[in-house]
Amino acid sequence: MEQYKEQFIDFMVEAGVLKFGDFTLKSGRKSPFFMNAGAYVTGSQLKRLGEYYARAIHDHYGLDFDVLFGPAYKGIPLGVATAIAIGELYGVDVKYCSNRKEAKDHGDAGILLGSPLKDGDRVVIIEDVTTSGKSIEETFPILKAQGDIKITGLIVSLDRMERGKGEQSALKEVSELYGMPANAIVTMADVIERLYNRECGGKIVIDDTIKAAIDVYYKEYGAKSL
Repeated sequence: MEQYKEQFIDFMVEAGVLKFGDFTLKSGRKSPFFMNAGAYVTGSQLKRLGEYYARAIHDHYGLDFDVLFGPAYKGIPLGVATAIAIGELYGVDVKYCSNRKEAKDHGDAGILLGSPLKDGDRVVIIEDVTTSGKSIEETFPILKAQGDIKITGLIVSLDRMERGKGEQSALKEVSELYGMPANAIVTMADVIERLYNRECGGKIVIDDTIKAAIDVYYKEYGAKSL
């Protein structure tokens, strides 16, 4: 595993973004792990987060694209932080764009924030995590309504590697449904490899008990094909 991925996993745990225990998800599933990107609350955390996203985007898609699109609301700071990081790390000045939940009819009117989208723009969508694909379901028509937009791909921070609406992972379902690549900075397999019976922040966060709970969870909800 690349060093930046190991560092990102540690960072998620230390920031309180990735937790292990007993959680009830919006889907109703009982999960032994939970990710909340809203726990990134400081400038230094957002700076580091943008750098991890920038490296993953560089690895998966290169930097030959025009716009980072972060769906409202969590995608807005992700897009801004990552656009800054791409400029600092690679010297490439990409634009950022986001949507409003409701269109504005005065001043800077319209449904979009940031850079306007135009025919020929190549767009990378950036999100925190994909569990149901609902956000992309809302985002995709907005992007396509702007003209001849090419979706280069989707990047999320964590692939939970569990079933979406069918038997495949939610990330793969999104990829196939919308005809675009979809990737994550790290997968839960990476997380387990990094943290199982290893100290992070002075303690072991995935011990034998948590690992057994994760195994049970994936036996019931794990994606059948990844």
